[in-house]
Amino acid sequence: MDYTIVTLKEKIVVGVSAITGNNDPQMGETIGGLWERLYQSGINATIKNKVNEFAIGLYSDYVGDQYCVTAGNEVSKAENPELTVKIIPAGKYAKFTVYGHMEKAVADAWEEIWPMELDRSYVGDFEEYLSCDIENCHIDIYISLK
Repeated sequence: MDYTIVTLKEKIVVGVSAITGNNDPQMGETIGGLWERLYQSGINATIKNKVNEFAIGLYSDYVGDQYCVTAGNEVSKAENPELTVKIIPAGKYAKFTVYGHMEKAVADAWEEIWPMELDRSYVGDFEEYLSCDIENCHIDIYISLK
């Protein structure tokens, strides 16, 4: 799977979070539940100071085989104290671009990314959903590097 190396500025993400891991049998339900809460509960509409309408799925706070997943949006300033606020650190990232069915394209990409020998820093990996067409979505996946 091809990727490019990019340098990103710090991003602030506001949304909803949960702890899960690749070995958690409930991982899919946990992550899916976050996206449902974000959109079907109307939380997305309450997020203030959005930089754009692109959804972000952030993986951070890695501890062993567990991590925090945050579904939300990039904001210019965090002003939703009732929601989770996370920082995507500035730095070097491997950028993967995928197209296709929103869930399947991302799942397939992660299956290829996890075993790759990238010099990962595990400080903030994320998916940025650049379109909301479920069947033919454009998604950029960023993997934080050392």
